[in-house]
Amino acid sequence: MKLSSQEFKAWDKKAITLLGMSGVGKTRLACMLRKQHWFHYSGDYRIGTRYLDESILDNIKQKLMHIPFLKELMRSDSLHIRNNITVDNLNPVSSFLGKLGNPEEGGLGLAEFKRRQELHRQAEIATMKDVPEFIQKAHHVYGYDHFINDAGGSLCELDDPEVLKALSENTLILYIKASKNDEQGLIKRAKRSPKPLYYRESFLDEELAAYMSEKHLDYVALIDPDDFVRWVFPHLFYSRIPRYEAIAEQYGYTITTEEVTGVQDENDFLELIANVLER
Repeated sequence: MKLSSQEFKAWDKKAITLLGMSGVGKTRLACMLRKQHWFHYSGDYRIGTRYLDESILDNIKQKLMHIPFLKELMRSDSLHIRNNITVDNLNPVSSFLGKLGNPEEGGLGLAEFKRRQELHRQAEIATMKDVPEFIQKAHHVYGYDHFINDAGGSLCELDDPEVLKALSENTLILYIKASKNDEQGLIKRAKRSPKPLYYRESFLDEELAAYMSEKHLDYVALIDPDDFVRWVFPHLFYSRIPRYEAIAEQYGYTITTEEVTGVQDENDFLELIANVLER
């Protein structure tokens, strides 16, 4: 959605999609606006509670079945297992996605890893296509005037034109671009605390081959899961930048992490967007 500054200010029911890598400030902004009566649509929350809920539970149950004491309780239906996913606790989604590598270190085999990656991709596509429906729910069911879509960092990887069509027709898309200093900070943070990530399959195949060649490994099962995430993250980060920029160029606008840092309340946020639209 392309708007003038005046059109944005006059828009009585604002709907905005935040796009960018994890760590650039999307969720901080969304949580801040949630406290100021915006409907916070968390893409990862919707993925975990609607589209991957059963798969996440199956994974947990499979782990529990390896514990003899719990196995009998599970088989006799004596236990009730459920996810406790919240907007502020998305660990079950992350743990299901998992990391590639040595199973003795918590890693997944390549076939299972790719299966989960594809499930996540399809879930994210469906979640983003749900945005127009939830904008209406926000207004007519929950009574919110404004809507903020806190999209996952992998949105730019989905390669689904229908997703971008749905978002661009119903929301104003803001890409939060990391400054050079913040780029290095995000990379350092990812290396310090490696987390499960989504990769396009072609990207994964290419980078995995390069990693195994560099590390002189013959089998995926020999990979240290955390080491692979640390190694691949900078490659993933820089591969996503042109994808984000292309989306912003065609469908939306770009703001920077430095600009986002200065946003402390709703008025700051709206003023920043108005200024961006005037640029």
